[in-house]
Order: sequence, then structure tokens, then C-alpha cells
Amino acid sequence: WLAIHQAAWYGQDKCLRVLLSAQPGMINKKTERGETALMLAVGQEQVRCLQVLLENGADPDVSNRDKETPLYKACERNSAAMVAALLNHGAAVNTHCILGWTALQEAVSRNNVEICEMLLKAGAKHNLTNVYGIAPLFSAAQSGQLATLRFLLKHGADINSQAADGATALYEAAKNEHQDIVEFLISQKADANKPGKTGLLPLHVAAQTGNDTIVSMLIAVTSKARVRRTGISPLHVAAEHNCDDVLELLIQAGFDVNAQLSEERSKLYEDRRSTPLYFSVINGNIDAVQMLLAAGANPNLDMFRPLMVAARQCCIKTVTLLVKHGADINASIPTHPTTFPAVYMFSMKYLPMFKFLLDHGGHALCCFDCVYGGGPHPPINTSRSDRSDSVPDRRQRTGVQFCEMISAPSICRWAGPIIDLLLDYVGHVTMCSRLMEHLNSYSDWSVIKDRAAPPRPLLHLCRLRIQQLVRREEHHQKTEKLLKSKTEEKLTNQEQKEGKKKK
Repeated sequence: WLAIHQAAWYGQDKCLRVLLSAQPGMINKKTERGETALMLAVGQEQVRCLQVLLENGADPDVSNRDKETPLYKACERNSAAMVAALLNHGAAVNTHCILGWTALQEAVSRNNVEICEMLLKAGAKHNLTNVYGIAPLFSAAQSGQLATLRFLLKHGADINSQAADGATALYEAAKNEHQDIVEFLISQKADANKPGKTGLLPLHVAAQTGNDTIVSMLIAVTSKARVRRTGISPLHVAAEHNCDDVLELLIQAGFDVNAQLSEERSKLYEDRRSTPLYFSVINGNIDAVQMLLAAGANPNLDMFRPLMVAARQCCIKTVTLLVKHGADINASIPTHPTTFPAVYMFSMKYLPMFKFLLDHGGHALCCFDCVYGGGPHPPINTSRSDRSDSVPDRRQRTGVQFCEMISAPSICRWAGPIIDLLLDYVGHVTMCSRLMEHLNSYSDWSVIKDRAAPPRPLLHLCRLRIQQLVRREEHHQKTEKLLKSKTEEKLTNQEQKEGKKKK
């Protein structure tokens, strides 16, 4: 440092005058960090030193290494007096730092209307953007500065200008949960249907933060048709982030609980999930699951069913809810076909859950189907590369068999109780040699083998037949109820259309 820098830093204005009178050519010399005496005086808010330097011809536009000028620093220090002094000595108002920030943006982010007014009168432009495409209005919304936001709009700033990532001031205000800013922007007709480059709307980001007040404001000005075009519903976002209050608001506002992610968005998840219900189930959020199902969510839309997720999590409450609302117990996974209901893969070890699924219509007979029958089974191949060489064509078509699944090391220790339970739901069956191997592996399981031998008790067969008839009748009643509901809905829609035509 030079003596002039030391004097400016510590506010020694008299000393500064002496130094300048002795060596006037030193006035704009920089430190090793690229700072002039004027910059140091501004940084330390030494107003008297600032005045001395300006009066002696200091250049107000010499920037530091970060391309910050004294005017920019004065705005950063929120000092109207220093800004006024610099402007009076001809400081350039539209220069920008290395990141593209102008003095106006700095003043806006500090909510200083007085400084903003001085800068605009001196010719500052309110539409200049930084390297991220952010204009002063965006900065005001981002930092929650209502006074400068009002000021900029009053002076013609574009309320719907977008940053480099496509975000608008309204989007950013919602993202940062500035309720007063969101309310004001909506009152000034900010476009709530302008998506960013990610395709998301302000409503989506508000749903993610869980701010139900902002969500309520945005629901009123957001087009459902525009939401559909984004490929993701705010319901998905609320469910993914466990924002139950927001989820309830969106359901009440009529957002489709069966909205599915676009294929492009679904691919972002390894399990290809697509519904809000799936997000709530995988999060273990029982309240949200209940809310969505009560609102009519279909539990059978995802490729990997929510029921399978709940079974894998061993959450009997969620499993019960899903089955009660029509989850297909016998569904398969298209990418991993099995000859038995796929949900059994995740529930076999938990016998109470397995029994619940069987009690509510899960198929049991298919668990005893085997292409090898009483003949020898090939060894179970766990590698993927040569699987096609060792599996017969018929087996390739039907998928993994139950006897193969139950032979997995993590399950085979429960083979006896699992088979014993299944026998309660089937009549005469022939067990393949692989199932017999399991029953022969433990002496206490011999009774299960005896139980499976024909003939099965007549009382048991009668009970099975009665259960089949009851389930058939229940299915018939459900179908009739559904058809009736759809007919009533169609009639209601027709009446509403006719009513609108008459008006």
C-alpha cells in the first residue's frame, strides 16, 4: 500500500490533502488488489476522504479486479451520501462488475428507493441484466424487496421479463416464499402461466416449498390447461415433498389426482413412476395416500404399482388402503414378468400381509404352476448374461415361476409356512419337485406335504367355492356401481352444457 491508500482507509482526510498536494499524480494509483484510494474510502465509508479525492480529480470509474466501480461499492454500502457525491462528479451509472451486476441492481437488492431514484435520474437503465440474465426487477423479487419492486414497475420495468433459465420475477418470489411480493405481482397482472426452461410454473415451485398461502394465490391465476402441457402436476410436486396442506388445497381446487408425469419426466426416475399417489406411497405418507385415494386416485396406473411399493416397505396400513380402493393384487410388472402376482415377491416373508392379499382376491393356484412339474429343475441362474441360453422358450414367455422365487436365499427359509398358507386357498394341486425339495429339507414341514396330498377335505373345497361366488358377486356389484357413477357423471356434464347454451 501507498501512504495515500492508508490515509483513505483510516479516514485521515487532512493527511490525504497533504499527500495529494505533494504528489497529485498518485491519486488513481492502485493497490496490489487493484483498488484505488477512492475505492478504499468508499469501502470504509469515509465520506470526507471521498470528497477530498473527488475534489482533487480522482477518477470515479476506475474499477477493481472484480470490475466493481466506486459507485457500485457505494450502493453495496447502502450510502446515499456517497452515491450522490460520485454522481455529482460524473460517475458512469451503467457499468457492470465481472458478474454483470450494475449499481442499480445492488441498490435494488438493498431496497433503497432513494438511491434507485438518484441512479435512474442519472441515466441508469432498469433493463440491463447480469451474466445469469437477471434484471433489477428480478433481483427485487428474489430478495423480497417490495419498495424497490414497486419503484421499478412504476418506472416501466417489464414485469414478465425472464432470466437466463426462464424464471420470472413471480416464479422467483414464489420460490423464496415472499408472500407480499407474490401478492403484489399478481395484482399487477404478472403472468403466472409463463414457464421456465424446465417447464415449471410458479405454482409448481410454490407447491414444492409447501407455502399454502402462496399456492392459494397462484391457483386463482394459473391455467389448468397450461399445467397439463408442462407434463407434471403441482400434485406430483406436493406429494413428492410431503406438503400435505398444499396437496389438500390442490385437490379442493380440482386438480386431477390421476394426472400422470409425461414420459420425458417419468424417465428421470428409475422406477418410471407417474402418479402423485406413487410419490406419497414411496414416501410412506399414509395421510397423503388416504387423501388422494378418497379424492379418486387410481392405484393401478403406474407400471410398478403403488401396492408393490407398500408391500416392499411392509406397510400394512398403506396396503390395506390401496386394496380397499381397488388396487389390483394380481398385477404383474411388464418389464419383469412372473407367473404369479408380482406383489407376492415383496410380501411372502410377511405372512400376515401375504394372508391379507390372499384373503382379498390374490390368486393362489398359479403359485403351483410349473413347466417342469415333477421332473428335475435346472439350477437357478443368477447371472443375466447367459440366462436366455439356459431357459426354455415356454419359460421365457411366462416369466419367473413361484417355485424359483421361493428358492431365493432370502426367502427359502420361510418356504414351509408360505406353502402351508397357500394351501388354504387352493383345491387339488400337484407340487413340483422344487417345492417338494423345500418341504423335504425340514422335518417339521412333512405335515405340510401330507396336507397337500389329494384328496383335499370336502369342507375345504366347499369353503373355496363359496368364497369364489362371493367375490364374483362383489365384483359384479362394484362394476354396476362404477357404470352407474359414470352414467350420472355424463348426465350431469350434459345438463351443465345445455345450461351454458341457454345462457
